[in-house]
Amino acid sequence: MKRLCLILAAILVIGSIPLLAGCQQKSDKLVVAMELAYPPFETKDSAGNPSGVSVDFAKAFSAYIGKDVEIDDTAWDGLIPSLQTGKADMVISSMTITADREKEVDFSKPYANAQLAILANKNSGVSSIDDLNQPGKKVAVKTGSTGDVYAQAHLQKAQIISLADESACMTEVAQGKADGFLYDQLTIYRDQQKNPDTTVAIYIPFQQVEYWGVAVKKGNTQLLNQLNTFITKYTNEGGFDKLTDKYLKNEKAAFDKLGFKWFFDLSKS
Repeated sequence: MKRLCLILAAILVIGSIPLLAGCQQKSDKLVVAMELAYPPFETKDSAGNPSGVSVDFAKAFSAYIGKDVEIDDTAWDGLIPSLQTGKADMVISSMTITADREKEVDFSKPYANAQLAILANKNSGVSSIDDLNQPGKKVAVKTGSTGDVYAQAHLQKAQIISLADESACMTEVAQGKADGFLYDQLTIYRDQQKNPDTTVAIYIPFQQVEYWGVAVKKGNTQLLNQLNTFITKYTNEGGFDKLTDKYLKNEKAAFDKLGFKWFFDLSKS
């Protein structure tokens, strides 16, 4: 009987080894959720691999804390739930820090800033945000974005068209199915460059500056502290300057010409 018990104990110990190994592997991996539908920040290369500003940023941070990184392509409305359920360790997806989101997740210090702008159809007669807030006007917004939040709160006279992704909103305006699309300045600039014959970009400020941050699960202070230290170090060492040169060189030149503050310039000037 004693011999049988020893054999059973050995089987249990051996059987637990893969489980323990699996736990160890998970602890050595940083899972970063992002929606790979927003080039050049979060997208895929020609081979279908994650690519872009946020991907490089995630890789740099994972190397800084000594972990392998796994990019989890997640629909926008599933990003915060991925943290809450433990599916992901952090979210880097051009996400604006808002009071409502801060109730659900913790954010790092800001690493970028942005303002909303308007992509308008050339025949819409729209030249300001007030022109959109009129009966009969149609405004395209990406569902759940800060443009969506702004439109729901301030453009109540207009018809709001909520769509799943930014490219669909751009298409609605380019085809004349919507009068305007609200999104950040950089996206609006890029979208207007793609549709110069049918759209115009309106950059007149109509809300406060927004800040992007990295989201982590509520209470994960260890990861949050690592992130904040890294963001400071990465900024001081020119990490965001290198990302700008790699992915956004033309856009940076355009912003400088327009007199806009650059995305990664968090100075108080």
